[in-house]
Amino acid sequence: MATMRSYRITEFGGSVSEVIQDIPEPTGTEVLVKVTHAGVCHSDLHIADGYYDIGGGARLTLGDRGINLPHTMGHEVLGTVVKAGPDAGPVPVGAARLIHPWIGCMECSECQRGRENHCAKPQSIGVFRDGGYAEYTLVPHPRFLVDAEGIDPAVATPYACSGVTVYSALKKALPVGDDEWLVIMGCGGLGLGAVTIAKAMGVKNVVSCDIDDAKLAAAEQSGASATVNLKSGDAADRLREITGGGPRAVVDTVGAEATSSFGIASLVKGGRYVIVGLFGGELRVPLPSLPLRAVSILGSYTGNLAELKELIQLVKDGKVKPIPVATRPLAEVDATLDDLREGKIVGRVVLTN
Repeated sequence: MATMRSYRITEFGGSVSEVIQDIPEPTGTEVLVKVTHAGVCHSDLHIADGYYDIGGGARLTLGDRGINLPHTMGHEVLGTVVKAGPDAGPVPVGAARLIHPWIGCMECSECQRGRENHCAKPQSIGVFRDGGYAEYTLVPHPRFLVDAEGIDPAVATPYACSGVTVYSALKKALPVGDDEWLVIMGCGGLGLGAVTIAKAMGVKNVVSCDIDDAKLAAAEQSGASATVNLKSGDAADRLREITGGGPRAVVDTVGAEATSSFGIASLVKGGRYVIVGLFGGELRVPLPSLPLRAVSILGSYTGNLAELKELIQLVKDGKVKPIPVATRPLAEVDATLDDLREGKIVGRVVLTN
């Protein structure tokens, strides 16, 4: 049987190891895709570490979430369709397709409503199923193959996670009027994407917040109207001055205790705080402040297939400015994860086969 290279976690907290294994054979409705591009996401650090920090010294282990080892990460995947199982129907063999990874059980009411990212039994590619840090990967059904032709494949690949994640979060945060402000917490891959996608969705005034001046500069280049360095002693005052009293909405792509408390405190009355980042910790909010300030706190987990298709159409229409994307060989996955952990990456890195 033909073999392939894959890069797998064999123990939580360890490095990623190259493994030679059989190329999987698609069965049922499955589709085999030859991976050409695989994005590196901050969520992969949590998977590799094996836990989420839930505050107070407690951890949510990924073993408890049903992630079993050995495991191949990589949930931002673009590749060439090779073949399909007998029940898949016609598939575009030889065509390049972006994979929608946020897949559920395909049977429950949430999945039937098109909200598979909310399924209680997730089967997400690269998270619960083997993903794209390999030469080939299996997709459970051809409907999760998205046509991104006409877009630079390195640019298109991160839209499967960072792009659709912030797009879905922005839909929850809007509307933001032309005389109001949107704050994006964090200027990593998600944060920069949130700026460009927010502008494509018609948001006029966007403030990016971070602690790294180089990343804040990248946010300005991506279209941010203003930036605030959270390490400055007057960050809260500066944000109030820029926004004329506070933002209508905050999208937190970091999800740390510091960014959440800062973001929620900054909102105007009736404002919305939407969190997608998984950095960790806990949130303490005085309960009376929620009705008294009429603020909303919303969690947003990735995005659904329809949202990814909407986003890709915005990109094809030329409305979304690309964020910085660098490419590296797939064999450099472990070093790339280290660089991401150390904050050395501006924008996104996509691994290529």
